[in-house]
Amino acid sequence: MSRTIDDDSVRRLAELLDETGLTEIEYDDGDLRIRVARQQSGAIAYAAPPPSGTPAGDGAPPPLPGGSEAPAPVAADHPGAVISPMVGTVYLSPEPGAATFIAVGDTVSVGQTLMLVEAMKTFNEIKAPHAGTVTQIVVENGVPVEFGDVLAIVE
Repeated sequence: MSRTIDDDSVRRLAELLDETGLTEIEYDDGDLRIRVARQQSGAIAYAAPPPSGTPAGDGAPPPLPGGSEAPAPVAADHPGAVISPMVGTVYLSPEPGAATFIAVGDTVSVGQTLMLVEAMKTFNEIKAPHAGTVTQIVVENGVPVEFGDVLAIVE
């Protein structure tokens, strides 16, 4: 027995895309499958390697090499904070083995790609909201981030 997809379900999923900043969402319930996706300029797709050393999910930052303590968290209201617009996994380079987009001390211009956040197999460019110097990269390559997390500081 095949069910029909009603317009309201599709509209609700599209609204979820807007609310969450995602580019794609899929709902599957047996013989009913709905996938809503939007093209977003600047999206890059590549096969990402599985993250190594992913934190256990307790919300604590991953340990730094050498057993040193992680720096104090940066407040999202910091004037130079670059904030994650979505939940996903951060990648600091365009592909495995490539040089990172940015490094501490780099001068960046408005709209320059700083890193990628992968959500639902779509790689979204995180661009510099303003010109300045990268003073801190708060995240590590391959780690999960939440909506509103600070990714980097550009002052």
